[in-house]
Amino acid sequence: MAETRPPIKVVLAKCGMDGHDRGIVMVSQWLRDAGMEVVYLGPYQTPKSVAKATLQEDAHLVGLSFLSGGHVQHCRNTVDELRRIGLTVPVFVGGIIPKVDIPALKEAGVQGIFPAGTPMADILGRVREAVS
Repeated sequence: MAETRPPIKVVLAKCGMDGHDRGIVMVSQWLRDAGMEVVYLGPYQTPKSVAKATLQEDAHLVGLSFLSGGHVQHCRNTVDELRRIGLTVPVFVGGIIPKVDIPALKEAGVQGIFPAGTPMADILGRVREAVS
């Protein structure tokens, strides 16, 4: 009998004071439609709350969305907090991400960077690749 793998579980959140969530809600639906389990924490999260939920939910990946800046520091702090509690899950970021910030995000440990307008197939493919 073939072994069935549990679905990929993703924690999605918006850190800081950015409350614009239309994009991340759309991405969460894409992930669900692709058979993944999504835990959307909503806006106004902190790196600690994201890390805690990732641990509690035993998630495979974290996705953060930013439209109003602060993404480099929030991503760095989130990766640091995940590591502090012993988690090494991939962290992805999407939204309004200036090209100039991409090297700093990669240096901070972000594994997937998706500027606004990234096609759904690209996001789904990278999520599957990151957790395989």
